Amino acid sequence: MSLLRDHDLARAFDHASQTYDGLTALNPGYRTGLLRSARRLALPDDGTGMHLLDLGCGTGASTRALLEAAPRARITAVDASAGMLGRALAKPWPARVRFLHLTAEELATAIEGPFDAVFAAYLFRNVTDPNAVLGGVRGLLRPGGRFAAHEYSLSGSRVHTTLWSAVCRGLVVPAGTLTGNRVLYRHLWHSVAAFDTAPEFAARLTRAGLTSVRVVPVAGWQTGIVHTFLARKGGPTTTRERAQ
Repeated sequence: MSLLRDHDLARAFDHASQTYDGLTALNPGYRTGLLRSARRLALPDDGTGMHLLDLGCGTGASTRALLEAAPRARITAVDASAGMLGRALAKPWPARVRFLHLTAEELATAIEGPFDAVFAAYLFRNVTDPNAVLGGVRGLLRPGGRFAAHEYSLSGSRVHTTLWSAVCRGLVVPAGTLTGNRVLYRHLWHSVAAFDTAPEFAARLTRAGLTSVRVVPVAGWQTGIVHTFLARKGGPTTTRERAQ
């Protein structure tokens, strides 16, 4: 199957936006997994004085996780799908959270940093050039800034690959078909299978110039299927961070 990319993918998400929250709510651990990944950024002082970027925010579930992990931070959330952003904007947010309609590829020229941390959930397997996006992320982070990706990235074990295909055949694609979004959810299935394994994506982060790269499995049925990837932009840390 040929994967959806760029405008075709954004349009598919636009079409799916009305039912997206309902379907993800059926996934045990979806929101708690996002929150755990956001908390793994280990942002000090509830994010006081920090500016965070939520890259690929969708309907705002990742933004909500980031806000819970750092309730005093300023957050800029961006997404390429106008439909998904519309759903996010319809929810209540404090004034320090703002949403922008941008693709990941536009960030380097359309948004001004630096950011203290970047959080990206379910993004990198969906972009045409992950290396270019990672280069843009690195450029937007301040020295010592933190990065976390919460991503479908298989462990490389045949067991986890088989489990993912079984879940997609039996649950994900049929549910997507019922809501009229079969093409998008088939894309989800095959984009995960085609993407980096967890060790490969960790190596990609290192090649992009990020440091202190760590990979942490997500708990529950998604163990070996979804991982948190943590890294830093090399540079000096503040006194507050050194105390963590």
